[in-house]
Amino acid sequence: MCTSPPLAVGRVQIYTGNGKGKTTAALGLAFRAAGRGLRVHILHFMKQDPDYGEMHSAQRMGSNWQVEQLGRRGFVSKKNPAAEDIRLAHNGLEKAGTLAHSGTVDLLILDELVNALDFGLVELAPVLKLLQQRAPHTELVLTGRNAPQELIDAADLVTEMRPIKHYYDAGQDARRGIEF
Repeated sequence: MCTSPPLAVGRVQIYTGNGKGKTTAALGLAFRAAGRGLRVHILHFMKQDPDYGEMHSAQRMGSNWQVEQLGRRGFVSKKNPAAEDIRLAHNGLEKAGTLAHSGTVDLLILDELVNALDFGLVELAPVLKLLQQRAPHTELVLTGRNAPQELIDAADLVTEMRPIKHYYDAGQDARRGIEF
């Protein structure tokens, strides 16, 4: 395996928008980073299902690749989120801050943290603080729909995924190995 020293300078990336591919893009970056010997840690906000493909892959990737799911099973109500969802998101944000600041992770992916913001599970101020207080070499990636402008302004790279055509619109279900 090819190994590299930690990144000299970590950046903040955001994958947002209503199109498919935000988590997939982040996982592609994780795959690339792990291939170069970087330490990858992925925190899935608002998810809890051991049958996601990335959970199975993580078991095969070795010690440089960690994945944790921080949400609960089922869907979160945007209009009326449960107290449990808010508590789990806050705990996840605290864990993310600890990891980002520790210097023990080269690439930290906070999957669906932007959704947690959009759903009101966490506040913007602590997320912005996390960005500012991360270790200098830690690359931070946030995914999710509806990134607020202040978060976009704080990032180094922002990519918007927008749908042009999707088979969901034709009533096709999510497929194992592609969507989950």
